Amino acid sequence: MTSTPRRDRIQRALDHLREGTTEEFASVVPFGPEQYRDPEIARRERDLVFGRVPSIVAHGSEIAAAGDVLTVRMPRNLVRVERQDDGSAQVFVEVGGRRGPALPTQERHGLVWMVDAVGVPIDVADWLGPEVDAILAGYGLEDLRAIRSEGFDEPANWKLMQDAFTDNYHIQYAHPNTAGKHVHTNVQVVEDFGRHARMLSPRKKIDRWLEEDAGDRDLGRYVIDGHFLLPNSTLLRQPDDHFELLTFRPHPSDPAWCRMEMRLLVPSVEASGLTQEKWQATWDKNWEILLAVLHQEDFPLLRSAQIGLASASAGGMLLGRNEVVNQIFHRELQGLLDV
Repeated sequence: MTSTPRRDRIQRALDHLREGTTEEFASVVPFGPEQYRDPEIARRERDLVFGRVPSIVAHGSEIAAAGDVLTVRMPRNLVRVERQDDGSAQVFVEVGGRRGPALPTQERHGLVWMVDAVGVPIDVADWLGPEVDAILAGYGLEDLRAIRSEGFDEPANWKLMQDAFTDNYHIQYAHPNTAGKHVHTNVQVVEDFGRHARMLSPRKKIDRWLEEDAGDRDLGRYVIDGHFLLPNSTLLRQPDDHFELLTFRPHPSDPAWCRMEMRLLVPSVEASGLTQEKWQATWDKNWEILLAVLHQEDFPLLRSAQIGLASASAGGMLLGRNEVVNQIFHRELQGLLDV
């Protein structure tokens, strides 16, 4: 699929709002609770997905200077993400506070990617495909700064987390007093690039243009561009062109736990045109809002869902036709497990 210009995607979102429609998948797809609780499925995901394909481990600014080290718990290994003397990034297995074997590593679009197994080839451009590689290249993520990042160990399967942060259907129900006031529910424009997807969600402020002619105006300030990056990341481009990177990793042994990492990627003080104090205050406030929504709204629902999925007689479920990006995620994940 060839990527669609933003202006055309915004127009399609306006058409959906006028007609009361959204993007739809070809059919509903049944799935079962075992996908979120079965130890053997979890083991195969760690080995056949994270042990074979690239996933994001950090933003380059988190290891800005030579000698900087970031320790991360991956699904198969505890790792050290290091900035080398030659300026490159390299991931090693962490062994007693020291470097162990080197793991496949590549830095592209300001993000550090790795494969969580020794001796596996890595080619991030090939993994992304030409369309998504070009989309990410256009954002200049390498020029941004990860001003805040934090990880959370949560009693929920990683796929449950990934599902929640690609789905647009839950917003008014899970976030009635926060995001639900600002973003339309169940209206998305989705581009299916095979392994990955881009989804545009309209903000409610766009409603004025349902009747008025926008002319040549850029309506980018009225939408959020989301990107699902297989296997386990959601990248959100906000209207002011800062980004939120959400990553979800399986626990090394327990399918009922995962680790979520959230990063706030923003322009430097110099590029923003703000004073240091204003810049810091702006992003600190933004971060606190994000944390409040996570802890007060998202996490309680996800914990409760995982408890329900653990019941022996928990019934089967359906991915709806309107859950397009979730359908893409599960389709592509199953494809990796079937290889």
